Amino acid sequence: MTKQRTIKKATSLSGVGLHTGKVVTLTFNPAPENHGHKFQRVDLSGQPIVNADVSRVISTTRGTTIKSDEAQVSTIEHVLSALVGLGIDNILMTIDGPEVPILDGSAFHFVKALSEAGTEDQEADREYFEITEPITYRDEATGAELMALPHDGFEVITMIDFNSKVLGQQYAQLYSLDDYEKEIAPCRTFVFLHEVEALFSQNLIKGGDLDNAIVIADRPVEQEELDNLATKLGKPSIKIDKEGILNTVQLQFKNEPARHKLLDVIGDISLLGKPIKGKIVATKPGHTANYEFTKLLKRQYLEDRKLKGKPKYDPDKEPLFDTVKVASWLPHRYPFLLVDKIIELSNSHVVGIKNVTFNEGFFQGHFPGNPVFPGVLQIEAMAQTGGILALSTVADPGNWDTYFLKIEEAKFKSKVAPGDTLVIKMELLAPIRRGICQMQGTIYVGNKIVSEAGLTAQIVKRS
Repeated sequence: MTKQRTIKKATSLSGVGLHTGKVVTLTFNPAPENHGHKFQRVDLSGQPIVNADVSRVISTTRGTTIKSDEAQVSTIEHVLSALVGLGIDNILMTIDGPEVPILDGSAFHFVKALSEAGTEDQEADREYFEITEPITYRDEATGAELMALPHDGFEVITMIDFNSKVLGQQYAQLYSLDDYEKEIAPCRTFVFLHEVEALFSQNLIKGGDLDNAIVIADRPVEQEELDNLATKLGKPSIKIDKEGILNTVQLQFKNEPARHKLLDVIGDISLLGKPIKGKIVATKPGHTANYEFTKLLKRQYLEDRKLKGKPKYDPDKEPLFDTVKVASWLPHRYPFLLVDKIIELSNSHVVGIKNVTFNEGFFQGHFPGNPVFPGVLQIEAMAQTGGILALSTVADPGNWDTYFLKIEEAKFKSKVAPGDTLVIKMELLAPIRRGICQMQGTIYVGNKIVSEAGLTAQIVKRS
């Protein structure tokens, strides 16, 4: 197993924010296992911490911004991309302003500072989100499309097309994070000249200049227009002799814009909070599309994490309880005994099996022509399965009954029909006291969670 990683010592760098124009200092600090990526606004009262998580995103306008309560941090994508590129899982980034410094518009200086600080492996294993089936997001309005596909490692492919005769269509590919530092980290952000004035009017790019962005002129521009724009930005004016790249330095790669978009994709999807095993294919990506795609990944990751606790049911293996023994413990009888077998039983959990057949009486009315196993009976099957765990704590289980006290956060996620086999897992949430037991119930059919609920019940001895 790959181990989690942090840095060996603290290191800092300073620069202006691209949009705020404010000078800030960002300090990377080592962090403990399972800490993740976090920012801390040390300039604010209480020095609040903001988790780098997709649930914290509040804006994707020309960059990604996260916020927690009153603390927010903007333009986080480049530094997060650098952390992924170096395989750093746990870090606390203290910052004394609202925006990560833009530096040269790439991830190069972040990578350089982190590499100089050094990295070290930690004791805990790294947990990956493994893509097992395609996950796709598409924005019909912009044509942006992102896909996650099964793959043994981590690979990213991007394609950009701005309908620009200067850029044309461009492709970039990263086969392994081992190549990130040389092939992706140095690639700078870019902007079209015709966008600059609009961005300035939106109170953005106050810290922008030709040292931290590639500016692309894809149409002829009059010198008067350039002079006026320079005055607004408080920058020296320039001259353009022809369409093309404004910077006096050469592009580092012919497809540097496509490579920078790949850099952004890596930074934005890191807001999932877990490294990915899979191939990401991004067509015409942008921060908004990256954000929406990452939300899909997060939902799937949370579902998959629940399925990691799914019990294994082998019909050929002899159960701990067959139907006869279940009936000797539970008071329920036909047509209300909803547990056929018990396959696992411990001090903290129990797993039961319920085979659903069309012969069951409730299917006559629920519903004619469309038989559906009722959600309330799924809850009852959970309760009966949990009852076996509760009754395992008493000497004479056949002389006790179980009564509901509370049902919380019941969710029904998929239809259950005749022919399905329910695998019912009940987990104890707190020690049983005075016959009261609190359990979390989950029902699986195949590789799907069909229902879940929190149940509180009491076992009472019959008089």
